[in-house]
Amino acid sequence: MKRDLYIDFAKGFATLSIIFIHTVFWSGQFYVPTELRVLSLLIDVPLFYALSGLTSGSNIEKTLYRLLKLQITFMIFVTFLFFLDYLFKVVGLHIFGLDWMKNFYGTFGTKYVPQNISDVPQWQNLGNWYLHQYTNADTFPVVMGSFWYLKVYFILTVFGVLILRFFPKHINWFIGVCFGLTLIFNLVPQFYPTGQVGYVAFYLGLFLVAHQLKGKKIPTEWVPLLYGILVLILVFLFWNFGKEYLMKMNKAKFPPKLLYIFWSSFSLLTLFVLYNRIKIEKNNFLTYIGKNAIFYYFAQGMSSSLVYFLVVPLKENLHWAVLLVVIFVVNILLAVVIAEFLKKLDALGWKILEFLRKKTASV
Repeated sequence: MKRDLYIDFAKGFATLSIIFIHTVFWSGQFYVPTELRVLSLLIDVPLFYALSGLTSGSNIEKTLYRLLKLQITFMIFVTFLFFLDYLFKVVGLHIFGLDWMKNFYGTFGTKYVPQNISDVPQWQNLGNWYLHQYTNADTFPVVMGSFWYLKVYFILTVFGVLILRFFPKHINWFIGVCFGLTLIFNLVPQFYPTGQVGYVAFYLGLFLVAHQLKGKKIPTEWVPLLYGILVLILVFLFWNFGKEYLMKMNKAKFPPKLLYIFWSSFSLLTLFVLYNRIKIEKNNFLTYIGKNAIFYYFAQGMSSSLVYFLVVPLKENLHWAVLLVVIFVVNILLAVVIAEFLKKLDALGWKILEFLRKKTASV
């Protein structure tokens, strides 16, 4: 079956959008206006869950094998991150001293200065990362700050493939349950559960909706009506609650509240409208990123941490718009370089695992 390059293109575009979001929300906290930070959330992680739904199937073995490969790739990456963070602390403490280290971490903001900077490896952190408890990586704080997506992806993919395999005639019922729970959680906030329930309820529903649209095309006559509804909702919110209400968008993201769900609906609708309408015939930069999205997702956490050290000295000397363009371009370039390195590191990690498998396998 021929690969749908539109999916790769959309995934690549969404990945660049995540880099932009982490540019304006992390180091951008020092200089980017709140209005632009809110606008950046128009194209966000819900696209990845929708794209997963568009490529989903009911083959449990294939899905679990893909998740296992992703888990191993993830473990290779966080192992590298752990030793890189540890090596930096050893060198920093023994050459530059504790005060310099605290000043270094203070670049990210006072809340990211570790309480205890030690040259003793904190092995429990590595174990927690393997098990998807994302304790902070001090030297690269954006990495773990963006990994919440991965845990939800693992959970909803397992639930999603089980529903597709065993309840193919009741998918719409499950969509109703997911969105019904999301609505209840939002209308009666005291019932909104902590943990992963709120995330999975909405994003699993979105995953299943996307699956139902797989291979289909939204009727042309529906398109202006659907966009019109979203615009009317936006006008209603702005008219009745003012701009200040929309400025709370990031707080409505964790976990997803109705405001954020509405905001992300613009990009989701665009994704579904263009699906099976736009045909990408040739590979390009965005399709390449889309095919290697997981490495770019890992890489952007590191690159978005590194650009802090450009922002802090430049924020007083450049207009915020000029600085944002500079930092965003640098962030993309760093992400490309780091992602290519991580691809090679991943290949090496798999070779080592294969070597160990052969050496320990029974004859």
